[in-house]
Amino acid sequence: MSGGELIMAALAIPLMGAIGIALCHRRPDLRETATLATSALLFVCVASLLSGVMAGERPQVRLLEPLPGLPVAFLVEPLGMLFALVASALWMVNSIYSIGYMRANKEANQTRFYVCFALALAATIGIAFAANLITLFLFYEILTLVTFPLVAHHGTEEAKRGGRVYLALLLGTSVLFLLPAIVFTWHVAGTTDFRPGGILPAQLAPAALTVLLALYMFGIGKAALMPFHRWLPAAMVAPTPVSALLHAVAVVKAGVFSVLKVIIYVFGLDQLAGTTGWLIGISGFTILAASVVALNADNLKRRLAYSTISQLSYVVMAAALLTPLSVLGAALHLVVHAFGKITLFLAAGAIYTAAHKTEVSQLNGIGRRMPWTMTAFTLAALSLIGIPPAAGFISKWFIVSSALESGQFFVLAVMIASTLLNAAYFLPIVHAAFFRKPDDGDESHVHGEAPWPMVLALMLSAGATIVLFFLSDPLLRLARQLVPIGS
Repeated sequence: MSGGELIMAALAIPLMGAIGIALCHRRPDLRETATLATSALLFVCVASLLSGVMAGERPQVRLLEPLPGLPVAFLVEPLGMLFALVASALWMVNSIYSIGYMRANKEANQTRFYVCFALALAATIGIAFAANLITLFLFYEILTLVTFPLVAHHGTEEAKRGGRVYLALLLGTSVLFLLPAIVFTWHVAGTTDFRPGGILPAQLAPAALTVLLALYMFGIGKAALMPFHRWLPAAMVAPTPVSALLHAVAVVKAGVFSVLKVIIYVFGLDQLAGTTGWLIGISGFTILAASVVALNADNLKRRLAYSTISQLSYVVMAAALLTPLSVLGAALHLVVHAFGKITLFLAAGAIYTAAHKTEVSQLNGIGRRMPWTMTAFTLAALSLIGIPPAAGFISKWFIVSSALESGQFFVLAVMIASTLLNAAYFLPIVHAAFFRKPDDGDESHVHGEAPWPMVLALMLSAGATIVLFFLSDPLLRLARQLVPIGS
């Protein structure tokens, strides 16, 4: 198949999978087989594009042109390739996990759940391969709409309230900030295409650049930059596989991916020189403030949610440094955070399923009952703290190196402080799980792990955090194509 055909196949496979899943709603085994087969087929299709992109090819296809000069078009470049690989690989992991979770917890509306998951991956691939701002915006909004039923899945008042916050903040930021930014870009540049080095005219005033950048950064609400972050903890009312989708596979990664895409391909690093100090400050504040909230959160999923808000701003802050090394670190963090955070959420869901515990204060001795789950949790926590040999060390290394190289000591201070805060809110969980006795009267430690599909999935993603550390060269070679080091 040609590159263009592979792009269209990658978009079509999850859509066809969603139809197949819906048709199998009366046969759960067949429905779940269709989910697994679709996710595996999507990964194979996306991976088939990798060698060409690594060799410098840029496959593209134009789908339609609803307005003159504003086509819905797709193009595969290195950043989109990274995002699509991560999303499709982790959909397989999440699908395995979901089978165990949804059955063990006897969740209602399981067919709708799997259908919306497939539609969310179709939208994610559309975002990853978007050739211009119009296509990105279209699939970005579709992703918000198709994930809303997942957030409100349980149908309780709390779930509905969380869903409303989710929808209001993400659609609100898009309409109020992102769409005007895109319209203004088209007005001054005459195009919305993504191009290396940017598309904005050189004569654009610094003040206009700053305002436009602010519209994009706050308009991309999925990046959870404060103060537009509340949708993310509100969405924690969803089932754990949905939390994993939001935090690792699709939604938040679509946010920071879009931030990187706009900075690299709309503005260009050189064009933004001298205009991003405020963005470094706000992202640094988000990193530290969210970490402090996480440190004080007893609910495990809430702690992980605020950890995600903090970690996302690593990508934003690194991108705002505007150096090739910082862009490399930002792209790598998009990948390594995905594998680490999905593992943590899958572990949280396994703990809930097997032991019915949701609070950090309830986890004393849980590692004796669930050694596989808590070992996976530990590996993922080490990655997000940035301790080798976990992959999170690599991205943090590049971000810190860039800060030192460019004399950005505020960024260096934020990275050091946040790493200490990461350790402060993750390591006590590990210590309590393995080195404290279960609380008096707690007999839950005599039971076993969660269902095996859940344990298998979280061990696969945890193992990947170690494998990526030792086999990072292909990842680095792809990421270096974004902005060649030394350019």
